[in-house]
Amino acid sequence: QVQLVESGGGLVQAGGSLTLSCAGSGIDFSDYTMGWYRQPIWKQRELVIAMASNGRTTYSDSLKGRFSISRDNVRNTVYLQMNSLKPEDTAAYFCYAWRDLREYRGQGTQVTVSS
Repeated sequence: QVQLVESGGGLVQAGGSLTLSCAGSGIDFSDYTMGWYRQPIWKQRELVIAMASNGRTTYSDSLKGRFSISRDNVRNTVYLQMNSLKPEDTAAYFCYAWRDLREYRGQGTQVTVSS
């Protein structure tokens, strides 16, 4: 059974930083594109950032420069570093794993940025 478990969310003031973690089991991260989506309340899901197994990274243009991704394939963990947070970054953040037609998602972690 595949499980992705996010952690690290919480309440932070605008301008602050947070690091989200996603720990996985049941799959080998090194074979998967790993990434993060977010979904603000009442809005559609949007891609934040993703890193392919070869290290190629895809960013949301609006977030480039503030958010970064890293992965530890030995620990089956992927990280989302978020800097200079803004109130509009408030959302539920979900970890994803993709390979071919397979997609797995974590349960999400809430990030709330206060002004």
